[in-house]
Amino acid sequence: MRIAVSGNTGFIGSHLIRWLRIEKDRYEILTLDKGVFDNAELLDDICQSVDVIVHLAGKNRSANDSEIYSTNVGLSRKLVESLSRTNATPHVIVSSSTQETRNNVYGNSKRDARNIIAEWASTHNAKFSGLIIPNVFGPFAKPFYNTVVATFSHQLVDGQLPKIDNDALLQLIYIDELIHFIINVINQGIIGEEVIVPFTKEIKVSELLKKLETYKDKYLLEGELPDLATKFELNLFNTFRSYISLDAFFPKPYKVNQDNRGIFVELARIGMGGQVSFSTTVPEITRGNHFHTRKIERFAVISGKAKIELRKVDEEHKFSYVIDAAECPAYVDMPIWYTHNITNMGSNILVTVFWINEPFNPLDGDTYMENV
Repeated sequence: MRIAVSGNTGFIGSHLIRWLRIEKDRYEILTLDKGVFDNAELLDDICQSVDVIVHLAGKNRSANDSEIYSTNVGLSRKLVESLSRTNATPHVIVSSSTQETRNNVYGNSKRDARNIIAEWASTHNAKFSGLIIPNVFGPFAKPFYNTVVATFSHQLVDGQLPKIDNDALLQLIYIDELIHFIINVINQGIIGEEVIVPFTKEIKVSELLKKLETYKDKYLLEGELPDLATKFELNLFNTFRSYISLDAFFPKPYKVNQDNRGIFVELARIGMGGQVSFSTTVPEITRGNHFHTRKIERFAVISGKAKIELRKVDEEHKFSYVIDAAECPAYVDMPIWYTHNITNMGSNILVTVFWINEPFNPLDGDTYMENV
Protein backbone atom coordinates (compact mmCIF):
# COMPACT_ATOMS: atom_id res chain seq x y z
CA MET A 1 0.00 0.00 0.00
CA ARG A 2 1.45 3.36 -1.06
CA ILE A 3 0.81 6.06 1.54
CA ALA A 4 1.68 9.75 1.29
CA VAL A 5 2.00 11.67 4.56
CA SER A 6 2.02 15.45 4.88
CA GLY A 7 3.37 17.01 8.05
CA ASN A 8 5.86 14.14 8.13
CA THR A 9 8.37 16.03 10.29
CA GLY A 10 5.73 17.17 12.78
CA PHE A 11 4.74 15.52 16.04
CA ILE A 12 1.95 13.26 14.75
CA GLY A 13 3.43 12.74 11.29
CA SER A 14 6.85 11.60 12.50
CA HIS A 15 5.26 9.08 14.88
CA LEU A 16 2.98 7.77 12.12
CA ILE A 17 5.93 7.22 9.79
CA ARG A 18 7.93 5.42 12.49
CA TRP A 19 5.04 3.00 13.10
CA LEU A 20 4.42 2.44 9.38
CA ARG A 21 8.11 1.69 8.84
CA ILE A 22 7.96 -1.09 11.41
CA GLU A 23 5.82 -2.90 8.82
CA LYS A 24 7.99 -1.87 5.87
CA ASP A 25 6.94 -4.91 3.83
CA ARG A 26 3.32 -3.78 4.01
CA TYR A 27 3.57 -0.03 3.39
CA GLU A 28 5.50 2.21 1.02
CA ILE A 29 5.76 5.74 2.39
CA LEU A 30 6.03 9.00 0.46
CA THR A 31 6.25 12.40 2.12
CA LEU A 32 4.46 15.62 1.24
CA ASP A 33 6.68 18.32 2.73
CA LYS A 34 6.50 22.05 2.05
CA GLY A 35 8.63 21.74 -1.06
CA VAL A 36 6.14 19.31 -2.56
CA PHE A 37 3.16 21.59 -1.89
CA ASP A 38 5.07 24.43 -3.57
CA ASN A 39 5.73 22.29 -6.68
CA ALA A 40 2.49 21.51 -8.51
CA GLU A 41 4.08 18.99 -10.87
CA LEU A 42 5.67 17.02 -8.04
CA LEU A 43 2.46 17.16 -5.98
CA ASP A 44 0.49 15.85 -8.98
CA ASP A 45 2.92 12.95 -9.46
CA ILE A 46 2.49 11.84 -5.87
CA CYS A 47 -1.27 12.34 -5.67
CA GLN A 48 -1.95 10.12 -8.68
CA SER A 49 0.44 7.38 -7.56
CA VAL A 50 -0.74 6.61 -4.02
CA ASP A 51 -3.56 4.64 -2.41
CA VAL A 52 -3.86 6.81 0.70
CA ILE A 53 -3.00 10.40 1.64
CA VAL A 54 -2.76 11.23 5.34
CA HIS A 55 -2.89 15.02 5.51
CA LEU A 56 -1.43 16.15 8.84
CA ALA A 57 0.43 19.31 7.80
CA GLY A 58 -0.63 22.59 9.31
CA LYS A 59 0.20 25.38 11.70
CA ASN A 60 -0.86 25.31 15.35
CA ARG A 61 0.48 28.60 16.63
CA SER A 62 1.74 31.89 15.25
CA ALA A 63 2.03 35.52 16.36
CA ASN A 64 -0.15 36.26 13.35
CA ASP A 65 -3.61 34.67 13.48
CA SER A 66 -4.15 35.17 9.76
CA GLU A 67 -1.04 33.06 9.08
CA ILE A 68 -2.59 30.11 10.93
CA TYR A 69 -5.78 30.33 8.91
CA SER A 70 -4.16 30.95 5.52
CA THR A 71 -1.64 28.12 6.02
CA ASN A 72 -4.14 25.45 7.06
CA VAL A 73 -6.80 26.35 4.49
CA GLY A 74 -4.20 26.99 1.78
CA LEU A 75 -2.66 23.51 2.13
CA SER A 76 -6.07 21.87 1.72
CA ARG A 77 -6.79 23.94 -1.36
CA LYS A 78 -3.47 22.99 -2.96
CA LEU A 79 -4.15 19.33 -2.25
CA VAL A 80 -7.67 19.46 -3.72
CA GLU A 81 -6.45 21.35 -6.79
CA SER A 82 -3.87 18.63 -7.44
CA LEU A 83 -6.37 15.81 -6.94
CA SER A 84 -8.80 17.53 -9.30
CA ARG A 85 -6.15 18.14 -11.99
CA THR A 86 -5.07 14.51 -11.99
CA ASN A 87 -8.51 12.96 -11.46
CA ALA A 88 -6.92 10.96 -8.65
CA THR A 89 -9.19 9.53 -5.96
CA PRO A 90 -7.02 8.08 -3.18
CA HIS A 91 -8.44 7.62 0.31
CA VAL A 92 -7.74 11.01 1.93
CA ILE A 93 -7.46 11.15 5.72
CA VAL A 94 -7.34 14.61 7.27
CA SER A 95 -6.51 15.55 10.85
CA SER A 96 -8.72 18.13 12.50
CA SER A 97 -9.30 19.03 16.12
CA THR A 98 -11.94 19.16 18.83
CA GLN A 99 -11.14 22.89 18.83
CA GLU A 100 -13.37 23.17 15.75
CA THR A 101 -16.26 24.03 18.10
CA ARG A 102 -14.39 26.62 20.18
CA ASN A 103 -14.60 29.52 17.72
CA ASN A 104 -10.89 30.32 17.68
CA VAL A 105 -8.68 30.90 14.66
CA TYR A 106 -6.99 27.50 14.85
CA GLY A 107 -10.27 25.60 15.25
CA ASN A 108 -11.96 27.55 12.46
CA SER A 109 -9.02 26.95 10.14
CA LYS A 110 -9.04 23.19 10.79
CA ARG A 111 -12.80 22.99 10.25
CA ASP A 112 -12.68 24.91 6.97
CA ALA A 113 -9.63 22.97 5.77
CA ARG A 114 -11.43 19.69 6.49
CA ASN A 115 -14.60 20.85 4.72
CA ILE A 116 -12.67 21.80 1.57
CA ILE A 117 -11.44 18.23 1.18
CA ALA A 118 -14.79 16.75 2.24
CA GLU A 119 -16.51 18.69 -0.56
CA TRP A 120 -13.96 17.44 -3.11
CA ALA A 121 -14.49 13.84 -1.93
CA SER A 122 -18.27 14.19 -2.21
CA THR A 123 -18.17 15.50 -5.77
CA HIS A 124 -15.54 12.97 -6.92
CA ASN A 125 -16.98 9.90 -5.16
CA ALA A 126 -13.72 9.48 -3.23
CA LYS A 127 -13.03 8.01 0.20
CA PHE A 128 -12.62 10.68 2.87
CA SER A 129 -11.99 10.52 6.62
CA GLY A 130 -12.10 13.74 8.65
CA LEU A 131 -10.54 12.90 12.01
CA ILE A 132 -11.69 15.04 14.96
CA ILE A 133 -8.79 14.62 17.37
CA PRO A 134 -8.61 15.57 21.07
CA ASN A 135 -5.45 16.84 22.81
CA VAL A 136 -2.52 14.59 21.90
CA PHE A 137 0.53 14.03 24.10
CA GLY A 138 3.62 11.88 23.80
CA PRO A 139 7.40 11.89 23.45
CA PHE A 140 9.17 14.39 21.20
CA ALA A 141 6.30 16.92 21.04
CA LYS A 142 7.39 20.57 20.90
CA PRO A 143 7.16 22.48 24.20
CA PHE A 144 5.05 25.66 24.02
CA TYR A 145 3.57 24.41 20.74
CA ASN A 146 1.97 20.96 20.65
CA THR A 147 0.77 20.22 24.17
CA VAL A 148 0.94 21.40 27.78
CA VAL A 149 2.40 17.98 28.69
CA ALA A 150 5.44 18.78 26.58
CA THR A 151 5.71 22.27 28.02
CA PHE A 152 5.50 21.14 31.67
CA SER A 153 7.93 18.25 31.10
CA HIS A 154 10.47 20.50 29.40
CA GLN A 155 10.21 23.11 32.17
CA LEU A 156 10.58 20.59 35.00
CA VAL A 157 13.60 18.89 33.42
CA ASP A 158 15.13 22.31 32.77
CA GLY A 159 14.69 23.41 36.38
CA GLN A 160 11.90 25.90 35.60
CA LEU A 161 8.70 26.37 37.56
CA PRO A 162 5.59 25.62 35.46
CA LYS A 163 2.65 27.96 35.82
CA ILE A 164 -1.03 27.05 35.49
CA ASP A 165 -3.06 29.79 33.78
CA ASN A 166 -6.31 27.82 33.61
CA ASP A 167 -6.88 24.66 35.65
CA ALA A 168 -9.03 23.13 32.92
CA LEU A 169 -10.17 19.53 32.51
CA LEU A 170 -8.06 18.06 29.69
CA GLN A 171 -9.26 15.30 27.39
CA LEU A 172 -6.12 13.50 26.22
CA ILE A 173 -5.04 10.73 23.90
CA TYR A 174 -1.54 9.26 23.83
CA ILE A 175 0.28 9.52 20.51
CA ASP A 176 0.56 5.74 20.00
CA GLU A 177 -3.17 5.34 20.63
CA LEU A 178 -3.87 7.95 17.97
CA ILE A 179 -1.44 6.38 15.50
CA HIS A 180 -3.03 2.95 15.92
CA PHE A 181 -6.42 4.59 15.32
CA ILE A 182 -5.15 6.18 12.10
CA ILE A 183 -3.59 2.92 10.89
CA ASN A 184 -6.90 1.17 11.55
CA VAL A 185 -8.69 3.83 9.47
CA ILE A 186 -6.19 3.13 6.68
CA ASN A 187 -6.46 -0.64 6.83
CA GLN A 188 -10.24 -0.82 7.33
CA GLY A 189 -11.09 1.99 4.94
CA ILE A 190 -13.17 3.79 7.57
CA ILE A 191 -14.76 6.90 6.08
CA GLY A 192 -16.82 9.86 7.29
CA GLU A 193 -16.75 13.64 7.23
CA GLU A 194 -16.46 13.61 11.04
CA VAL A 195 -14.68 10.55 12.42
CA ILE A 196 -14.49 11.15 16.16
CA VAL A 197 -11.23 10.02 17.76
CA PRO A 198 -12.11 9.21 21.39
CA PHE A 199 -10.00 10.61 24.20
CA THR A 200 -8.57 8.01 26.59
CA LYS A 201 -7.92 10.12 29.68
CA GLU A 202 -9.57 13.08 31.43
CA ILE A 203 -7.40 14.94 33.91
CA LYS A 204 -7.19 18.43 35.38
CA VAL A 205 -4.12 20.48 34.55
CA SER A 206 -3.16 20.67 38.25
CA GLU A 207 -3.35 16.88 38.64
CA LEU A 208 -1.26 16.41 35.51
CA LEU A 209 1.40 18.78 36.81
CA LYS A 210 1.46 17.01 40.17
CA LYS A 211 2.20 13.67 38.48
CA LEU A 212 4.99 15.20 36.41
CA GLU A 213 6.48 16.84 39.51
CA THR A 214 6.49 13.42 41.18
CA TYR A 215 8.43 12.00 38.24
CA LYS A 216 10.96 14.78 38.57
CA ASP A 217 11.39 14.25 42.31
CA LYS A 218 11.47 10.44 42.21
CA TYR A 219 13.29 9.74 38.97
CA LEU A 220 15.31 12.78 38.04
CA LEU A 221 16.47 13.77 41.51
CA GLU A 222 16.41 10.49 43.47
CA GLY A 223 16.96 7.93 40.70
CA GLU A 224 13.87 5.93 41.68
CA LEU A 225 11.58 4.41 39.06
CA PRO A 226 8.09 5.51 40.13
CA ASP A 227 5.02 3.35 40.56
CA LEU A 228 3.21 3.39 37.23
CA ALA A 229 -0.05 1.64 38.04
CA THR A 230 -1.95 2.52 34.86
CA LYS A 231 -1.26 2.64 31.14
CA PHE A 232 -1.77 6.41 31.22
CA GLU A 233 0.92 6.80 33.90
CA LEU A 234 3.35 4.67 31.87
CA ASN A 235 2.68 6.78 28.79
CA LEU A 236 3.02 10.01 30.77
CA PHE A 237 6.31 8.89 32.35
CA ASN A 238 7.73 7.86 28.98
CA THR A 239 6.72 11.28 27.66
CA PHE A 240 8.38 13.03 30.61
CA ARG A 241 11.67 11.20 30.27
CA SER A 242 11.88 11.96 26.54
CA TYR A 243 12.81 15.53 27.55
CA ILE A 244 15.83 14.46 29.62
CA SER A 245 19.18 15.27 28.04
CA LEU A 246 20.91 11.94 27.41
CA ASP A 247 24.31 13.63 27.32
CA ALA A 248 23.80 15.35 30.68
CA PHE A 249 22.02 12.61 32.62
CA PHE A 250 23.70 9.32 31.63
CA PRO A 251 25.61 7.28 32.54
CA LYS A 252 24.34 7.62 36.09
CA PRO A 253 26.93 6.51 38.67
CA TYR A 254 25.84 4.25 41.49
CA LYS A 255 26.44 5.00 45.15
CA VAL A 256 29.05 2.45 46.22
CA ASN A 257 29.02 1.37 49.87
CA GLN A 258 32.38 -0.15 50.76
CA ASP A 259 33.92 -1.73 53.85
CA ASN A 260 36.45 -4.45 54.62
CA ARG A 261 34.12 -7.12 53.25
CA GLY A 262 33.86 -5.49 49.81
CA ILE A 263 31.16 -3.31 48.26
CA PHE A 264 27.37 -3.10 48.22
CA VAL A 265 25.45 -1.28 45.47
CA GLU A 266 21.70 -0.77 45.16
CA LEU A 267 20.94 -1.37 41.49
CA ALA A 268 17.43 0.05 41.31
CA ARG A 269 14.70 1.32 43.61
CA ILE A 270 11.50 0.46 41.79
CA GLY A 271 7.92 1.37 42.54
CA MET A 272 6.56 -1.24 40.10
CA GLY A 273 7.12 -4.82 39.01
CA GLY A 274 8.95 -6.10 35.99
CA GLN A 275 11.69 -8.53 35.09
CA VAL A 276 15.29 -8.57 36.35
CA SER A 277 17.92 -10.55 34.49
CA PHE A 278 21.67 -10.58 33.96
CA SER A 279 24.01 -11.49 31.15
CA THR A 280 27.65 -12.27 30.67
CA THR A 281 29.28 -11.10 27.45
CA VAL A 282 32.65 -12.20 26.13
CA PRO A 283 35.13 -9.58 24.87
CA GLU A 284 34.33 -7.71 21.63
CA ILE A 285 30.78 -9.08 21.45
CA THR A 286 27.73 -6.77 21.07
CA ARG A 287 24.25 -7.45 22.41
CA GLY A 288 21.01 -5.66 21.60
CA ASN A 289 20.53 -3.53 18.48
CA HIS A 290 16.80 -3.17 19.02
CA PHE A 291 14.31 -0.60 20.27
CA HIS A 292 11.08 -0.51 22.27
CA THR A 293 7.98 1.65 21.82
CA ARG A 294 6.62 1.41 25.38
CA LYS A 295 9.02 -0.49 27.65
CA ILE A 296 11.31 1.08 30.24
CA GLU A 297 14.66 -0.70 30.40
CA ARG A 298 17.78 -0.21 32.54
CA PHE A 299 21.29 -1.49 31.70
CA ALA A 300 23.41 -1.73 34.86
CA VAL A 301 27.09 -2.54 34.29
CA ILE A 302 28.39 -4.25 37.43
CA SER A 303 31.57 -6.00 36.25
CA GLY A 304 33.82 -5.34 33.30
CA LYS A 305 34.06 -2.52 30.78
CA ALA A 306 31.18 -1.74 28.42
CA LYS A 307 30.24 0.67 25.68
CA ILE A 308 26.53 1.46 25.48
CA GLU A 309 25.24 3.13 22.33
CA LEU A 310 21.84 4.67 21.58
CA ARG A 311 20.36 6.25 18.45
CA LYS A 312 16.89 7.67 17.96
CA VAL A 313 15.08 5.81 15.21
CA ASP A 314 15.24 7.72 11.88
CA GLU A 315 18.08 9.94 13.10
CA GLU A 316 21.84 9.56 12.63
CA HIS A 317 23.30 11.00 15.85
CA LYS A 318 24.60 8.38 18.28
CA PHE A 319 24.95 8.66 22.04
CA SER A 320 27.88 6.62 23.35
CA TYR A 321 28.80 5.85 26.96
CA VAL A 322 31.82 3.91 28.21
CA ILE A 323 31.37 2.41 31.68
CA ASP A 324 34.17 0.70 33.59
CA ALA A 325 32.57 -1.01 36.59
CA ALA A 326 35.93 -1.32 38.37
CA GLU A 327 36.17 2.48 38.43
CA CYS A 328 32.50 3.40 38.77
CA PRO A 329 29.55 1.02 38.29
CA ALA A 330 26.78 2.91 36.50
CA TYR A 331 23.53 2.52 34.60
CA VAL A 332 21.82 3.87 31.51
CA ASP A 333 18.03 3.84 31.00
CA MET A 334 16.83 3.27 27.45
CA PRO A 335 14.34 5.84 26.10
CA ILE A 336 11.53 4.55 23.90
CA TRP A 337 12.15 4.79 20.15
CA TYR A 338 15.92 4.67 20.69
CA THR A 339 17.68 1.60 19.30
CA HIS A 340 20.43 0.51 21.68
CA ASN A 341 23.21 -2.00 22.22
CA ILE A 342 26.00 -2.91 24.63
CA THR A 343 29.52 -4.08 23.72
CA ASN A 344 32.20 -5.66 25.89
CA MET A 345 35.15 -3.29 25.54
CA GLY A 346 37.39 -5.04 28.06
CA SER A 347 39.51 -8.18 28.13
CA ASN A 348 37.42 -9.93 30.80
CA ILE A 349 33.83 -11.15 30.96
CA LEU A 350 31.27 -8.31 31.07
CA VAL A 351 28.41 -8.72 33.56
CA THR A 352 25.29 -6.61 33.02
CA VAL A 353 22.06 -6.59 35.01
CA PHE A 354 18.93 -5.70 33.06
CA TRP A 355 15.64 -4.49 34.50
CA ILE A 356 12.57 -4.00 32.31
CA ASN A 357 9.14 -2.96 33.49
CA GLU A 358 7.26 -5.92 31.97
CA PRO A 359 8.26 -9.57 31.55
CA PHE A 360 8.98 -10.61 27.99
CA ASN A 361 5.94 -11.87 26.10
CA PRO A 362 6.86 -13.57 22.79
CA LEU A 363 3.40 -12.72 21.41
CA ASP A 364 3.83 -9.00 22.22
CA GLY A 365 7.53 -8.45 22.75
CA ASP A 366 7.67 -4.73 21.84
CA THR A 367 11.19 -5.42 20.56
CA TYR A 368 12.12 -4.28 17.04
CA MET A 369 15.52 -5.02 15.57
CA GLU A 370 17.56 -2.14 14.15
CA ASN A 371 21.30 -1.61 14.28
CA VAL A 372 22.52 1.41 16.20
